[in-house]
Amino acid sequence: MSCSSVHAPAGVRPASRQRHRRRGLAMAVPGLLALAVAPSASAQTWPARPIRLIVPLAASGTGDTLARDVAQAMEPLLAVPITVENRAGANGILGMELVAKAPADGYTLVMGGVGPVAINPSLYPKLPFNIERDFSAIVQVADTTSVLVVPAALPVKTLKDLIALAKKRPGELFYSSSGSGSTPHLNAALFATMAGIEIQHVPYKGSTPGRMALLGGEVSLMVDGLLPSLPFIESGRFRALGITSAARSPAAPQIATIAETLPGYQADIWYGLLGPAGTPREVVDRINAAANKALASPELRARLARLGATVAGGTPEAFARHIAREIPKWAKVVKATGARID
Repeated sequence: MSCSSVHAPAGVRPASRQRHRRRGLAMAVPGLLALAVAPSASAQTWPARPIRLIVPLAASGTGDTLARDVAQAMEPLLAVPITVENRAGANGILGMELVAKAPADGYTLVMGGVGPVAINPSLYPKLPFNIERDFSAIVQVADTTSVLVVPAALPVKTLKDLIALAKKRPGELFYSSSGSGSTPHLNAALFATMAGIEIQHVPYKGSTPGRMALLGGEVSLMVDGLLPSLPFIESGRFRALGITSAARSPAAPQIATIAETLPGYQADIWYGLLGPAGTPREVVDRINAAANKALASPELRARLARLGATVAGGTPEAFARHIAREIPKWAKVVKATGARID
């Protein structure tokens, strides 16, 4: 499977075909739960001022909109303003670094996602922080899904048809993505690995040009966000072959999951709240409780559903375990594809 490289931020070394050590699940979870046990005086009076919620992504995207909706719903529960700040850049590294180095007092949080949290550790062997050591998992907020689409002109009707065609023509089918090492790239690579097929990667500078390449017949398939793809699917220009999540999406229940053809396939795009390591447990529990209460409200659930998101929620421990499973999962995919940042 071919791949291309993109430029790394200053101070971050490329990860092409380099070996790097990983902690096991037993060590990763305690690291993400490195919370202060004894409540301090500041923890007892928390929150006493506005909270900053860093979004390590560009404005107006799904992750940014989701963060703003969640922050708005949590504000009355915590009785302080929650200011959302976009700190995009370097595949989410800049925003994550800001939070990793912030005081562990509960006033600086990050809406982390699968890319910045679980994929970047495999793309970069020397990040300016360590996910397992430098963050406190607070709560998994929501999952969104993607869909594998092909142009209507491609002579396949089902995922089985596509796999059969790819096996008949190894290396002759191309797929687009928003860039080497991006979530769409690795979602498609995971599909190819599990299906036992050889397809060639063509990275573009964003999902929109990758989508246009599919429309123009330059490539044969793409894993794209469900909501951006739906207008093309409904108009008949794209054919949807499979949803990347484990269950069918309420936004498009007629589309089968990839797992229905390839059992075990799951590639959710998830988001969750994290804080700096050492955040007092009392503060983490307050944020977790507010987030879970907000996520249970019909109003927020309706807003997230319009984004194609499914509410998650749960305990800090559950989110930490999820992250600990996701990091080695994506490390295997990164290694298999040879994806690199340089």
